[in-house]
Amino acid sequence: MKRLLTSGAALLAVAAVALTGCSAEGAASGESYPDRPISFSVGSEPGSGWDGTARALVEVMEREDAVPVQVNVQNRPGSVGCVLLNDMINKHADASNEIAMTSVPLQSMELRGMCDVNYKDVTVIARLLIENFLVAVPADSKYKDLDSLLEAIVKDPKSVPVAADGDDQLPLALLVEAAGGDPSSINFIAFESGGEYLTALMNGDVLASVSGVTEYGPQIEAGELRGLAVLSEDRLEEPLADIPTAVELGYDVTLNNWRGVYGPPNMPEEAVAYWESKLQELLQSDSWKEIADRNQWGTAYLAGDELDAFLEDSYTQLTSALQSVGALK
Repeated sequence: MKRLLTSGAALLAVAAVALTGCSAEGAASGESYPDRPISFSVGSEPGSGWDGTARALVEVMEREDAVPVQVNVQNRPGSVGCVLLNDMINKHADASNEIAMTSVPLQSMELRGMCDVNYKDVTVIARLLIENFLVAVPADSKYKDLDSLLEAIVKDPKSVPVAADGDDQLPLALLVEAAGGDPSSINFIAFESGGEYLTALMNGDVLASVSGVTEYGPQIEAGELRGLAVLSEDRLEEPLADIPTAVELGYDVTLNNWRGVYGPPNMPEEAVAYWESKLQELLQSDSWKEIADRNQWGTAYLAGDELDAFLEDSYTQLTSALQSVGALK
């Protein structure tokens, strides 16, 4: 009787697959996913690095006709990604049609005491790229080089308001420490997005800013901003090749930001496998390479066990860095 029931169930399953126009093999391999629109959430305002990366990915998806459903970018700002992170955990657990853009704050905001959850509470799908941090000032700034900016901050921190929030603060904190100053005394002014950073710089509300190359590269190229230093091992490529590295200038500080995609906790395995494969495919396309070159992004795909090891190592390094500048809670 047990064998008959089992055989009957198998026949019903095959019939159901046939009625939906799919093969049993296709269903098992997850070919039916995705079957509805995807919400691609960004925990910041339009104009931010997260927003720019998410929209670039969607542009590549459309150019390559790579995803069979619509992918909609949703801006859900608040607390440098913590509002979105909590929503993904509390409102979208188990969802297959929710993904989100993220970066270092997925780990560091919890270490700073600004978020109760972190990367271990969601499904991190893939690391996409590495982006370098950049220190910038208005083109007509009295600070002509990194030395003069750091000297002013060390001497009178309150007189030099600097636009940076969350992990964008860490590069300058390490530079000020290397220059003999107190990182905890820096007059940081927090903003939610790169667009607000830029407006504050151009209006004179702040005298300097720290952010990713993506957010300030076009303004530096246009002559509206001046890049004082990039915190990478090597100089950037043209048209930003004239910006020196901090190491060149005598400050042994290198730091970069990674960006990636995560999903909710308990995301179905077929959805995770789909996005791991699809994102790797997209990053190998000519469309992505064109956008990455334009933004000076270093494509650095990781998934699976390699990604897990990277996240663990990154978390350890962040803990040490934040502790060194007194920002660890």
